[in-house]
Amino acid sequence: MTIQYWLDEHIASLYRTQLLRKAPYLIVRRISDPDAPPRGTLDPDILIWCERHDFILVTNNRKSMPKHLADYLAENRHVPGIFVIDPSNNIGEILTELILIAGASFPKEYQDRIEYLPLSE
Repeated sequence: MTIQYWLDEHIASLYRTQLLRKAPYLIVRRISDPDAPPRGTLDPDILIWCERHDFILVTNNRKSMPKHLADYLAENRHVPGIFVIDPSNNIGEILTELILIAGASFPKEYQDRIEYLPLSE
């Protein structure tokens, strides 16, 4: 299984552009892509989409996403994982970390978990 990333609407499009430039083999989707949820989709619905399509969510939502995940798991649902980034961090470091994670992770390693990037902090 290849890790796939779904970038929420608050993650700058530069992240996808640069991820695909540095690692063109990655599958990266963004809000409003033809096969992705539209702008304004509620977080619980994003989790459903990520579960159905096997995408790890990349977000900067530190405030409400942990609660959404807890509620989601309480419904006996599962998500491939959630990576929370701090947009004030160096974009190059975050991109490198996402690429390393995609290449070095085993299937379902991040299932039902929230990880705050960079992992090394």
